[in-house]
Amino acid sequence: MAQLYYRYSTMNAGKSIELIKVAYNYEERGKHVMTLIPSTDDRYGMGLITSRIGLQREAAIVREDTNILEMFIRENGKRTIDCVLIDECQFLKKHHVEELVEIVDSFDVPVLAYGLKNDFRNELFEGSYYMLVYADKIEEIKTICWCGRKATMVARLCNGNIVKQGEQIMIGGNEMYVSLCRKHYNDGRLGPDR
Repeated sequence: MAQLYYRYSTMNAGKSIELIKVAYNYEERGKHVMTLIPSTDDRYGMGLITSRIGLQREAAIVREDTNILEMFIRENGKRTIDCVLIDECQFLKKHHVEELVEIVDSFDVPVLAYGLKNDFRNELFEGSYYMLVYADKIEEIKTICWCGRKATMVARLCNGNIVKQGEQIMIGGNEMYVSLCRKHYNDGRLGPDR
């Protein structure tokens, strides 16, 4: 039985490299995967899943009005899709997650979704919320804070300081976000001397 997997973490934990690795493993065995990325994440160009260590993979773009189920049915009609992989799933809408559920339940195809759970204000993204609601398996990919504890929070930086107010979605990388443990997120410490 196929399942919907939600693999979440803070930033810099290796979610994108994990997705690229899974795709490679399927394809190495002669299987076909469908890779997806929301249009919201355009840091490295549209339609690209990119890991911070430099590996990239092309992906179909999911816009707010995209019907992922219809996209899957079209692609599956051309060649059998054995697995669906999606990066940055926190940017999905409720209907997208429900369409992923339909792929799992009606076509018996596993779906692996990778993304953040909470934002810089420590609130769930819409996609994260519905992944937590619908996923069959929820797995944490761990990374660490500067202190060595498990990082569970994503802090947004502005002029080198943590900010906890503003628009939920602002695309950025290491210059704008840092993963911290709860203690250092709450007290605002970015390092042993900061």
